[in-house]
Amino acid sequence: MNTLNSTITSEANLPEETRAQKYDDKPAETVIEEGRTVGKPLASDPKFKLRNVEVFYGEARAIKNISLDIGRNEVIAFIGPSGCGKSTFLRCLNRMNDSIDICRVKGSLQLDDQDIYDPKRDVVELRARVGMVFQKPNPFPKSIYDNVAYGPRIHGLANRKSDLDDIVESSLRKAGLWDEVKDRLDASATGMSGGQQQRLCIARAIAVSPEVVLMDEPCSALDPIATAKVEELIAELSASYTIVIVTHSMQQAARVSNRTAYFHLGHLVEVNDTTKVFTSPEHELTESYITGRFG
Repeated sequence: MNTLNSTITSEANLPEETRAQKYDDKPAETVIEEGRTVGKPLASDPKFKLRNVEVFYGEARAIKNISLDIGRNEVIAFIGPSGCGKSTFLRCLNRMNDSIDICRVKGSLQLDDQDIYDPKRDVVELRARVGMVFQKPNPFPKSIYDNVAYGPRIHGLANRKSDLDDIVESSLRKAGLWDEVKDRLDASATGMSGGQQQRLCIARAIAVSPEVVLMDEPCSALDPIATAKVEELIAELSASYTIVIVTHSMQQAARVSNRTAYFHLGHLVEVNDTTKVFTSPEHELTESYITGRFG
C-alpha cells in the first residue's frame, strides 16, 4: 500500500477525539457557501468549463450553483456521501440527464469552448466524444467482436472489414483484454466474467475514439483483482483521454486521480490535488468525510 493510502486507512481507524486533535491546527473552512468551492476548482488547460451549473428534478434542486474546470488529460475523481449529486453532475457532461423528463440543467457547460446544451447540438456526436462506462457492466447480447464494433459501425468509422478488425483489436488491447479473448471473439459477451465485461464496456466506449471517458462507480460490482485491472487501465488511458470517475472508494480516488472533488448535499465543497485532499483538506466537511466521521 502506498503512503497516501496508508494515511487514509490509518486516520480512518483513529479514535474520533484523536482525529479531531490531529486537525485542530488546520485553518479549515467550516461553512458551505453556495457557489464557492475551496481549493483548485479551475484548471490552466480546461477540457470542460462548467459555470454556475444547477440541476433540478422537478422543483427539487439537486446541484447547487457549481463551477468547475476539468483539465485536458487529467483524471479527476468525484467523491462524497450517497445522494450528494456527484453522479447527477457527471451525467450532465454528456447529457445523459436528457433521458429523465423532469430533469432540467441550468448554467454554462462547455466542452472545448462549445456549449454542450446548445439546442442545435448533435447529442449523438457529443456522446461519441464523451463516452460513458456505467456502474454495472452492460455488454450487449452480442459477440465480443460485435460489442466493440457496434459504435464504429453506426458512426461510419470503418469502411472496410479490415479497418473494423483493426479498431476492435486496438480497443481490446487498450482495455487489456486482447490476449484473453483474441481466440473467442465470436463468443457471447455475456459469458465473460464481471471484470472482463467491464473492461469490454471500456473497450466499447473507446472504440469510437472519444476525447473524454466518464466512469460512474465502474468498480463497485467487481472483486479486488478485477478492480485492480480496471485501475491499471485508467492509469494507462489517462495518457490519451480526459477521465472523470465517480467513486465511493476513497482509496480508489487516491490511487487513480490527479485531482479530487468533494460533493456534499448538491454543493461542490472542495477540489484539490488528490494528495492534498487526503492529507491536508481545506474544508472541515472534507476532513470529516475522509476520516470517517460521516458518509
